[in-house]
Amino acid sequence: MFYSPVEPMHIPDNFLSVTVSLICWAITIITLGIAISRTNKSLGERQVPLMGVMAAFIFAAQMINFPVLGGTSGHLLGGVLAAIMLGPWAGMLVMTAVIAVQGLLFQDGGLVVMGANILNMGILTCAVGYGLYRSVIGSNRTVKLTVIGVAAWLSVMAGALSTALQIWLSGNAQVQVIVPAMLFVHAFIGLGEALITVAAVVFIMRTRPDLLGEGSESAQGSRGWILTGVLITLTVVLLSPFASASPDGLERVAHDLGFINTAQSAPYQVIPDYTIPFLGATPISTIVAGAVGVIVVLTIVFITGRSLQTKRGLDAPAKTNRTT
Repeated sequence: MFYSPVEPMHIPDNFLSVTVSLICWAITIITLGIAISRTNKSLGERQVPLMGVMAAFIFAAQMINFPVLGGTSGHLLGGVLAAIMLGPWAGMLVMTAVIAVQGLLFQDGGLVVMGANILNMGILTCAVGYGLYRSVIGSNRTVKLTVIGVAAWLSVMAGALSTALQIWLSGNAQVQVIVPAMLFVHAFIGLGEALITVAAVVFIMRTRPDLLGEGSESAQGSRGWILTGVLITLTVVLLSPFASASPDGLERVAHDLGFINTAQSAPYQVIPDYTIPFLGATPISTIVAGAVGVIVVLTIVFITGRSLQTKRGLDAPAKTNRTT
């Protein structure tokens, strides 16, 4: 049987209060402002395609929900992988593009709460993952892979904890109930995150180990390696109809705790539930929707990267003139 992807930890509108949503937006905007500035300083010309391919792969991978405990599903978040490959700041920008496209084009996650979704699944995951990975860059392969797995698991737990606290602060659940419920189910989802992240890193170690070195923030992707990434991404998209249709961790907890009906539907629909409306809920519809998402995410990240490079090129003469 074929399935369409379900929403993994994407908070829908009305799960959070307006106040909590605005606070999350403020934190997210400030952090992304810093991320843009820091990425602008270190972004190499050939790193831009690598960012695009990483964003496309994460988008595609997030369509593949895997079954976990008791009829619940989860999937890769990808923040740790993005941060390891690109550095934390560029990783945050990549994750932001993925989450924004999911919300705006696929109605996956609310619009008002998008700042919270970016904070929970993009910013926190990159920060936690890279913070731990940075401490073992000079270590041997076994230590690196072990820490990367732990970091991936912790990134899911950090996102789950943040989501639970936001829902509690919004008055939709009691803290002593929702925190253990979210952490329990996401502890199992985090195991999948860890396995997928470690597998991806092992592949990178064998093909482009330089991307995982001290200067990984400025590492450049060769044309052949980028082509390989595109082919892997397309393969993942072709597998997307086989994703588990079981509810994700947040949806399961919301149902069990009785606040699932507070969710507010999107005010418009473009490609809802990762299906093309005129193709219906069919495997080809999911594949086409996934391909559209991959192209859109890749294009947005590529244009953003080129724009940052252009801005840096314009800023350089200005700084030179000020010093002469």
